[in-house]
Amino acid sequence: MEDTIFGKIARGEIAVERLYEDEWVVAFPDLSPQAPVHVLVIPKKPVKNILDLGPEDREMAGSLLLACAAVARKLGIDASGVRVVLNAGTDAGQTVWHLHAHVLGGRPLSWPPG
Repeated sequence: MEDTIFGKIARGEIAVERLYEDEWVVAFPDLSPQAPVHVLVIPKKPVKNILDLGPEDREMAGSLLLACAAVARKLGIDASGVRVVLNAGTDAGQTVWHLHAHVLGGRPLSWPPG
């Protein structure tokens, strides 16, 4: 897998406001927010997307989801609702080839999303 901006963030080569971090993941505000709250949660391990996860990634994948919930609680969007989005592939809208979850909230979100 080629290196990406998210890989550089995960390694600490690019500074971001770290809203959450554990041994597996880092969460930070999206630079192009699509909602009042829009946070990205990325694994420190370079994985292209959820389709590339293997059984050995079970703990990291669980940590990614727990981090999404922790960020929602920290930013106060847990009571009104939160959307977590994982895009995998070009047709799904993935533009950075490093697994990442979008945590969105702070306003009513329409459905279907697009």
